Amino acid sequence: MITPALVADIKDYAASDMPYPKRYKVRPRIYFILIKTVAQTLAEFKMNKKSAPVNEVTEAQARKETKLSQLNSVQPGWYEGAIVFKRVIPIPGTSKFQYQDTRFSAYVKADSAQHCYERIVDHLKNRQDVDLRSQFPSSKGNSYTYRFIGDALPENVVAPEPAPVADSPIFDGEFYEG
Repeated sequence: MITPALVADIKDYAASDMPYPKRYKVRPRIYFILIKTVAQTLAEFKMNKKSAPVNEVTEAQARKETKLSQLNSVQPGWYEGAIVFKRVIPIPGTSKFQYQDTRFSAYVKADSAQHCYERIVDHLKNRQDVDLRSQFPSSKGNSYTYRFIGDALPENVVAPEPAPVADSPIFDGEFYEG
């Protein structure tokens, strides 16, 4: 059904700078797709496909490249890393499970922010209280944040006694979960 809201949405899409196709559901498994292009004819569109000018870098691509370069820049020392992941939690009384957003933060000795992320994920995967079916986000997304601390941990960070209880602080010499 063509409604005034649909017409307004299509006009907004056409006027916007969004380069991605817009998809509208018609029926189950049937979609109507709008594609923006600078091609004058369908034949020209088919010939060019995704070939955009090589020098043209979108703002999103620039942000992605900046984030990747920050993650991979080598700067050995302590990092404060935090991750929000989907943790598998059993539902009591049933044999079913649910995914729950769980925040985990830690001080990690690493060579880069990416190395910090990898050490946090490896640590979580090896914990007894974290199910192997838990889902971990990409290091490039908003669910992973980090901060470079320096060569030494702040003085107010004290290593607690290890405890097997979920969400308890653990310290193993180079990894402090807070």
